[in-house]
Amino acid sequence: MFRDEIEIEVRAGRGGDGLISFRREKSAPKGGPDGGDGGHGGSVILRASAQENSLLKLGRRKRYFADNGRPGGPSNKSGKSGEDLLLDVPIGTQVFDAEHHNLLYDLAAESLTLVVARGGRGGKGNQHFATSVRQTPRFAQPGEEGEKLRVKLELKLFAEVGVVGLPNAGKSTFLSKVTAATPKIADYPFTTLVPQVGIATIGDYDTLVIADLPGLIEGASEGAGLGHRFLKHVERCRVLLQLVDVSPLAELEPERAFRVVDEELAKTSPELHAKPRLVAASKCESEEAEVRASDLERALGTPVLRLSAVTGRGLDAVLRAAHGLVRAAQV
Repeated sequence: MFRDEIEIEVRAGRGGDGLISFRREKSAPKGGPDGGDGGHGGSVILRASAQENSLLKLGRRKRYFADNGRPGGPSNKSGKSGEDLLLDVPIGTQVFDAEHHNLLYDLAAESLTLVVARGGRGGKGNQHFATSVRQTPRFAQPGEEGEKLRVKLELKLFAEVGVVGLPNAGKSTFLSKVTAATPKIADYPFTTLVPQVGIATIGDYDTLVIADLPGLIEGASEGAGLGHRFLKHVERCRVLLQLVDVSPLAELEPERAFRVVDEELAKTSPELHAKPRLVAASKCESEEAEVRASDLERALGTPVLRLSAVTGRGLDAVLRAAHGLVRAAQV
């Protein structure tokens, strides 16, 4: 299962208390203070990891607590510090303060970390408070409480190419043919309920990370259908690949199908709408489909690639064109 939003409570460990202690040895029956310091509390740390691809595992619990520090010991011995709690999240996870809704950090690269709740400092033992006029201090410092915070985690997937289109435009079939991903494929709308990511091989050495996103329908930017929840994932993509069903059985005419998705992208974000984009006529497997693809090309005034994920037509050409746009976008 896939989950891209969770809310959890994190609490760092409390620092250990400093100790009140005095040396009691045969050679020094009235020795000075020797109370050790308390250990620091453990912190809660978020780390971006390529091994994670969903927030599902982390969302199974509502609260995460780090260890407390141990109190100080006699003979100036410091208490053991609490273990930090390290929580791995997918690359692209944004961390928000759940109460104020402000962005704390964007874990946008492998191994980036955020100390989301810092452990409390250990208290000082009474050894620190001895002076020339106060040689036997009978007090020590308590440990500090660790920070606690309620955070909202939102995942924005990272992919070089985001595949968009209406439901049943052929996105899942395309992804299954060019990568090792296994998205659900069926002849009814909204078979893709969550984003799917796969890696396509280009030539002998290069690869493309491709995301198949749930189908957009008219009004998606205002909450209609499923696609509105996942438009945020498209924001991370360098290049968009818009598939338009040109088969005679398509529900909408190709130009109208293109415009619906194009308008939803524009309503969501001007930056998103301005991303480099390839348009490909999918299910182009008959003479009538070819005519419809040509009509779409004339209406848009831009090249429209032809492909059929079923027969394999045009798949390599689409991948190479997308690869070229991705590399150009990196410059």
